[in-house]
Amino acid sequence: MSKLKRILVTGGAGFLGSHLCERLVEFGHDVICADNFFTSQKSNVVHLLGCPNFELIRHDITLPLFLEVDEIYNLACPAAPGHYQYNPVKTMKTSLSGSINMLGLAKRCRAKILQASTSEVYGDPEIHPQKESYRGHVNPIGPRACYDEGKRAAESLFMDYWRMHQMPIRIVRIFNTYGPRMHPYDGRVVSNFIRQALSNEPITIFGNGEQTRSFCYRDDLIEAIIRMMDNTENFVGPVNIGNPIEFTINELAELVVNISGCKVNFVKKPLPEDDPKQRQPDISLAKEKLKWEPKTNLQEGLKKTIDWFKNIEFEQYRPPTPLY
Repeated sequence: MSKLKRILVTGGAGFLGSHLCERLVEFGHDVICADNFFTSQKSNVVHLLGCPNFELIRHDITLPLFLEVDEIYNLACPAAPGHYQYNPVKTMKTSLSGSINMLGLAKRCRAKILQASTSEVYGDPEIHPQKESYRGHVNPIGPRACYDEGKRAAESLFMDYWRMHQMPIRIVRIFNTYGPRMHPYDGRVVSNFIRQALSNEPITIFGNGEQTRSFCYRDDLIEAIIRMMDNTENFVGPVNIGNPIEFTINELAELVVNISGCKVNFVKKPLPEDDPKQRQPDISLAKEKLKWEPKTNLQEGLKKTIDWFKNIEFEQYRPPTPLY
């Protein structure tokens, strides 16, 4: 990383975006963080505001943005079901109009651009684990479609800009990620379980709890994203980024209780519509192309995350939607 760059991170005040900004600032790059603060917190980046190579702007990427940059990390989009379902039309616009605006900016600046896609492009998968060649099993008219299909359409846009204009694009498909700085009311299963346990509330498990997820610690994921942007062999992706070790939701709940030391009960509720039964990435391509695989096991990552949750005040975090 010898060359210093001007880098735009959309959704840069979010859980992952703020850690990405932090890493890029540490490298010495000139970093512009753009965020509309729907599901993010200014507190995530407040420690960067005094850095001369960091700038924070409030902006919604469904509107054009005019800057001069060398690279763009497009992370902007609500990612938890309750939040993206709260305003599904806006969610779809963020993926579609936001991608069009950021691709247009990249084209004008001749900038490299990375799209943060998602494992949700696979829907409720019929193959296991999921490889990048799998085309998915998605309900295009269901309650999750605004996010799933929005991200799938964004991938199409990125690939068409690559084919038509030979633009330097990158696409990563992010699987479940957790770590310090998660919003306690973001609706994700890890943050829900930790917040409920530390608040001495019953832990809510949807369905029978035997559905599986694969949890990647945030530091490992940020490392993979940066490696993908920096790869020089013109590998555009998409590439799966996640931890291939699979856990049931029941196993996750037991781990949270044991590591936190809290004694709480479990409450079962019906599984939401189109909620995937299995989620596990095949990361063979990431190993080959990026020389990357996660290093942090779930027990270690959960301890760091729970310790962070113990040192924040939940009252200081406004739930982004009334669903949580």
